[in-house]
Amino acid sequence: MIIEASLIGLLCYLGALSSPWLLGLTGGWYLISRPLISGMLVGLILGDVKTGIIIGVAVQAVYIAMVTPGGSMPADLNFVAYPAIALGILSGQGPEVAVALAATIGIAGTILFNAMMVLNSFWNHRADVALDKGDERGIYLNSAIWPQAMNVVLRFVPTFIAVYFGAQYISGFMDSLPKIVLSTMNVLGGILPAVGIAILLKQIIKSYTMLIYFLVGFVCIVFLKLNMVALVIVGALLALIHYNYKPETPQTVASAPVPDDEDEF
Repeated sequence: MIIEASLIGLLCYLGALSSPWLLGLTGGWYLISRPLISGMLVGLILGDVKTGIIIGVAVQAVYIAMVTPGGSMPADLNFVAYPAIALGILSGQGPEVAVALAATIGIAGTILFNAMMVLNSFWNHRADVALDKGDERGIYLNSAIWPQAMNVVLRFVPTFIAVYFGAQYISGFMDSLPKIVLSTMNVLGGILPAVGIAILLKQIIKSYTMLIYFLVGFVCIVFLKLNMVALVIVGALLALIHYNYKPETPQTVASAPVPDDEDEF
């Protein structure tokens, strides 16, 4: 598992919020750190692409509405995307347990992220000192090299340790847990994706009457047994009907001022 753990640790570093190598945030944080993408990559590395994609979809639903304004985040999606999904695949317990693991590891990853931000203030201070002295090499080292080295330590190393040692013990550990613990994790793992979807709906829906479209999609999947392609066609049709036939808001024409023929004294 040395090669597999190393590749997953490398991807975890490349997808970090402060890693610049994959076109900055574009290819890193906003692409390979999405659980939907990382699930496929981790599954490919561990030799189980199907399970990786299934777990990635379930985990993505939990964090689908998460935003990170200014680097502030309730959970570190980068650790969710790689060590958590890898442990979920290795555990062999299904996507529900993987979601519960991801939620726990994501919160723990936030602690490491905040620690990195605190440590980076040290390098920032050293860069200011080098700037005052006119030391160009010191500015470069403390602005580009040492912060990225710290990022590697805090991303690659924990991920490598979790995957390398987790591969040996995670399956036996999960099997040794009482049934009530596994049942609780399954229940929580089934609820969390619904919470993520609810948060997303709360952000994008302007009027509660539009929830009827969401309920129509639910009926199509659960009761009519439509696949995703058919559901997309139904959704496109409903969107077209809503756009073309919604009532237009009457425009208020500003009345022109009535001229006063009488002179004002």
